[in-house]
Amino acid sequence: MTSAGSNSHEIKASGVHQLSGGAVLLAHAGPLSVLTLNRPERYNALTCEMATGLLQAVQEVQARADCRVLLLHGAGPGFCAGGDVADVAAHFPEVEGAVRSFLVQFHAFLTLLRSLDVIVLTAVHGSAAGAGLSLAMMGDLCVATADARFVPAYSKLGVSPDCGGTVGLPEAVGARRALQIFLLESEFDANQAERWGLVNEVCAPDQLMERAQAIAARIARIPVTACQQTKALLRREGRVMAEQLDAELEALVQCTRTEQYRSAVRAFLEKSA
Repeated sequence: MTSAGSNSHEIKASGVHQLSGGAVLLAHAGPLSVLTLNRPERYNALTCEMATGLLQAVQEVQARADCRVLLLHGAGPGFCAGGDVADVAAHFPEVEGAVRSFLVQFHAFLTLLRSLDVIVLTAVHGSAAGAGLSLAMMGDLCVATADARFVPAYSKLGVSPDCGGTVGLPEAVGARRALQIFLLESEFDANQAERWGLVNEVCAPDQLMERAQAIAARIARIPVTACQQTKALLRREGRVMAEQLDAELEALVQCTRTEQYRSAVRAFLEKSA
């Protein structure tokens, strides 16, 4: 299995399981499972169909007794460009229902992802924007390339954070820094992310998968019960996550009702045309 682009690095794995029409890939290499966002032509922008595939993939990982680490990364030039704005705009004027459907499915995936006994490692290159930034921060650990860019993006669209952003970021940096990131930072690099505690390690662009595999191998050598219990203890405060995700959904839906959001989406599409 490979990560496309300049960050390609082969992982010797058993047969690749294609989900969501190939937009989500899952493979297994001993104690390591590799989950790939695979819409490189769209910078892995997230859709409702992808959310379904991601949920199915995590269900498969949960059922594997030999899995110790789940590695989540993106194919092509970047990790994830966030939610697919063009897909949302296609549902105008019924955008609220489309956003709600996507988030309900994606939250089911996130809830199961965070409940896994295994360590979830996110590997970021290129851009992690909006929901992509939120997703990157939902891992237990994160490694990023030196040229990776983190783009909050939400305030530009006139919406509040979604896809677990108000869970993962404040856990890593605290509520005050998270508020700064979401409201005041247009983007920041991997070194800044590491200084803030969002990223555990920064590596050269061509070493991302190598470093991710090395981290996974170290984790796999830790006695399984010790690793699982350590994670469980550190995640105890996250037991109200379902309520937080519901709050995210309702807040974002409220934002999609505003003309500011609709105008921002139109401007985005015109700029991208």
